[in-house]
Amino acid sequence: MTQNDGRVKIEAPLGVAQVLLHCCCAPCAGEIVEALLDSGIIPTLFFYNPNIYPRNEYELRKKAVKDFADKKDVAFVDGDYDDAVWAEATAGFENEEEGGIRCEKCFFMRLSRSAQYAKENDFKIFTSTLGISRYKNFEKVSECGHLAAKKHGIIYWDHNWRKKGGSQRMYEIAKQEKFYAQNYCGCKFSLKSRNKQEESILK
Repeated sequence: MTQNDGRVKIEAPLGVAQVLLHCCCAPCAGEIVEALLDSGIIPTLFFYNPNIYPRNEYELRKKAVKDFADKKDVAFVDGDYDDAVWAEATAGFENEEEGGIRCEKCFFMRLSRSAQYAKENDFKIFTSTLGISRYKNFEKVSECGHLAAKKHGIIYWDHNWRKKGGSQRMYEIAKQEKFYAQNYCGCKFSLKSRNKQEESILK
């Protein structure tokens, strides 16, 4: 079925009308939230990203997501900033390249906590904004989501939000909403990598 604006109506697994949506940032969340609402599916936005460094960066990204949730009149949940738990989950992989196993450990940690929250609060399924970014490996995000879901006895919805114009609308909505736009993934290692790239360009 197609909506009046050309967007294809989506249906969640089991035909549920409510989902828990793990949100990494507002730019990635905008299109997904609108697609869900346009399809009659109500998301609860779960912000759990203890990887984000430094703390003030975390607060900026969290505020952007919360403000958008308020605007769309959907629930927002702050999953707390337990950066020590993130450091423990990624310990031993500090020197890995961006996009490698350290990132997979990070994906799994955040999605596992999301699955746990979903299970504890009677959601039948959960999904994440992580897979919409072209900077993320969609298959790895989905794999981590399914492993996290299995761990907690729930369903991970691995819908590919990039398809059918999703990626383009993500940028359009981010611009329209004037979301806070970060210029690195989030953790201190990605920040360091970004700084190195900038230094290389300036040389």
